[in-house]
Amino acid sequence: MQKILNIIENPFFIKIIDSLSDGVLIADSKGNVLCINQACANFSGKPKSFFIGKDVYHLEELGIFNPSVVKLVLETKTVVSTVQSTTSKDSRFIVLGHPIKNEVGEIEYITAQTKDITEIVKTTNKLEETQSLLKRYSEEIFRLNYVKKLDSHFFSGQSPVYLTLLKTIDKISLTDSTVLLTGETGVGKNVLAQRIHDLSERSNGPFIEINCGAIPEALIESELFGYAKGAFTGANKTGKAGLIKLADGGTLFLDEIGELPIHLQAKLLQFLQQKKFLPVGSTKYEIANVRIIAATNLNLFDEVKNGNFRSDLYYRLNVLPVHVPSLQDRKEDIIGLVHFYLIKSNNKHKRKCHISPDVLEKLQQYSWPGNIRELENLIERLVIISADNEIQLKDLPEHLREHSEAIIDTYLEGNNTLNDVLDSVEKRIISNSYAINKTTRKTAEALGITQSSLMRRIKKYNLSIES
Repeated sequence: MQKILNIIENPFFIKIIDSLSDGVLIADSKGNVLCINQACANFSGKPKSFFIGKDVYHLEELGIFNPSVVKLVLETKTVVSTVQSTTSKDSRFIVLGHPIKNEVGEIEYITAQTKDITEIVKTTNKLEETQSLLKRYSEEIFRLNYVKKLDSHFFSGQSPVYLTLLKTIDKISLTDSTVLLTGETGVGKNVLAQRIHDLSERSNGPFIEINCGAIPEALIESELFGYAKGAFTGANKTGKAGLIKLADGGTLFLDEIGELPIHLQAKLLQFLQQKKFLPVGSTKYEIANVRIIAATNLNLFDEVKNGNFRSDLYYRLNVLPVHVPSLQDRKEDIIGLVHFYLIKSNNKHKRKCHISPDVLEKLQQYSWPGNIRELENLIERLVIISADNEIQLKDLPEHLREHSEAIIDTYLEGNNTLNDVLDSVEKRIISNSYAINKTTRKTAEALGITQSSLMRRIKKYNLSIES
């Protein structure tokens, strides 16, 4: 001990360590401070004399060394590196504690070297904040430009209900959570699903769409999950990747999710929970990083109560539920949509058609049971069949020309509610359209709805129609 004291009390030694910009502290095997240089004292805001003879445990309690690297060395008996702070300054230090052992391996002394990293931390924090801010600005500029690009071929509408919907859609596109779009057939759920994908961080990945009601039940499992080679008779010899695998890194849009067979719902639930799935005929699970967007025109909660849909899958899909309003609920957008699809159809078919005011009035009054899909199909049909550049009343389908009179006649029949009136009009439209088109498939196409949706309405109104 005396030998080390002779060294550390030597004026020349003190002069040397005081010339260092790093802090230096020497303690004995009990943690008592034997020597400290000026830089280390300056870091703590105390004079050098304050430390001599004090133990590091007490200094840590005072908050001067927090934590004490000397204490950590004594506890671990190894070299220790840590970040230290003091109560006297809003400063950060990186400290290296090194044990000095005797011939038998016992600790005799500990040296602690301290480097002030306060400015480095501040600079790093500022840099991280700046980078984070630049990233947010870049993402926002990208989104604004991309939204403008999308809106050039996407009709957003001006009705309050639809503007609110778009605000919600654009907000949830920033997340990676599962989305459930609900609403009547033809309201544009697939267009909104595409918008969510295009505005998300997955926009560079694939967007894969599958209509769960359009694929035969016997094929949908292999289409969705893929199959291994030799899984069944007629299967591809090398196997086939399913749509989930093809959507890896992107978005999978499950349209008409309510039509998914009950025995496949458990398999889809497993994928949603674990991000892994089992191809048909395989014993090896595969993994896919996919965001799920589902859509349905059914009331899934009622389907759960009726035993047609798994409750656990329903709640797993219903993370971000979004209801898409019918065209009847956003009548302010009808004329705008008419002109939007008129321009689109004119460009497609190289026509220069415009619509007469009385036709616009009829279109505004119409109830649009097939929603936007029916409107788009009608406008394209009018552009194709119109003999003149002006689309006139005579060009409209009969059921639409008589629509206004049908509403008035139905309303005057008695004390009917609005739902009674609308049901009666819808029933008449379906009957008239079927009389013209002869089959449910052609009728559904003419009305802009799916055949399954048409069949549900036929059953609802108890119409005598053969498929």
